[in-house]
Amino acid sequence: MTCALIVIAKAPVPGRVKTRLCPPCTPEQAAALAEASLADTLAAVAAAPAVRRVCVLDGEPGPWLPDGFEVVAQRGGGLDERLAAAFEDVAEPALLVGMDTPHVTPGLLAAGQRMLTSSDAVLGGAPDGGYWAIGLRRADRALFAGVPMSTSETCTAQRARLHEAALRVAELPQLRDVDTIEDARAVAACAPASRFAARLAALDMEEAAA
Repeated sequence: MTCALIVIAKAPVPGRVKTRLCPPCTPEQAAALAEASLADTLAAVAAAPAVRRVCVLDGEPGPWLPDGFEVVAQRGGGLDERLAAAFEDVAEPALLVGMDTPHVTPGLLAAGQRMLTSSDAVLGGAPDGGYWAIGLRRADRALFAGVPMSTSETCTAQRARLHEAALRVAELPQLRDVDTIEDARAVAACAPASRFAARLAALDMEEAAA
């Protein structure tokens, strides 16, 4: 079974994305890293099997968006509401990822889709306590409402909510997402051929030349 693949993203505008990279990055540098991360993520989604590919976007599409993606505007207040709305708007079994894991691979995405053939939900945690992927066979706003987001307990709380709903949950491997410059360097080392790694290397060269 292949299902829809969703990337929930924010347009890489300076001052609005990756603000925890500043300092040492400038807002423009942080936005450049965010754009590279988003482009790598979208490329992995484009290379994975899917019945639909959807970018659920806060902002306007740019040249980083490849062909073959539907664009749906994010709606809702907090991230819990926006995640719930993304599944509602796609309205079919789907695996959703963020834009902060440029080292995600088409194989990992395909594995998540396969898990949805025998499970009701899929969850991929991150070492900081969040999660980088969540998949659902069926949209249900109650699965997200009030789950604390962007904390060290987010993945634990989300997993508990899925189990409380009596869903069968399959687990994807952990992936580190990019929040800090230390994260950025570790992720770039995991995917040295990525756009993200090249962009970070270019920024390092700029700093060395300054």
